[in-house]
Amino acid sequence: MRRAFIAAATLILPLALSGGPAAATSQDTPPSVTAQATSAQAAQAAGHPGTLVAQGPDDICGYTNRRPNLQRGSEGRAVRQAQCYLNQAIGTNLAQDGDFGRATRNATRFFQECADITVDGRIGAQTWSFLSFWANQEDAPFDC
Repeated sequence: MRRAFIAAATLILPLALSGGPAAATSQDTPPSVTAQATSAQAAQAAGHPGTLVAQGPDDICGYTNRRPNLQRGSEGRAVRQAQCYLNQAIGTNLAQDGDFGRATRNATRFFQECADITVDGRIGAQTWSFLSFWANQEDAPFDC
């Protein structure tokens, strides 16, 4: 019994003295969280969506929920998904044919420039995240 009391006191006393676990200050906010908030505010001020989310249940394009890395020469349902997202996000008029050709690469580069992310003409994790979010916004397509 005495050991249990000492163990509980050892855990509770520091929390009580520091003001409890909810006593975090702005100094306790990790720099990455602050940077994300600043980036989101800047994007919203520029008229672009500012928060990243995963694909939701009401996805605008329903070809697949897979998100493989895509580049020129890629084919299939994931390419159709990306082409649909590009059409929805920035108003491109790509054929949703599942062929990642020159037009899809150019539209991808344009989108990446517009979103202010790495411009390489390939669709990886970062581009998928932005595409999914932008395409599923009520006020899409966005002007770049």
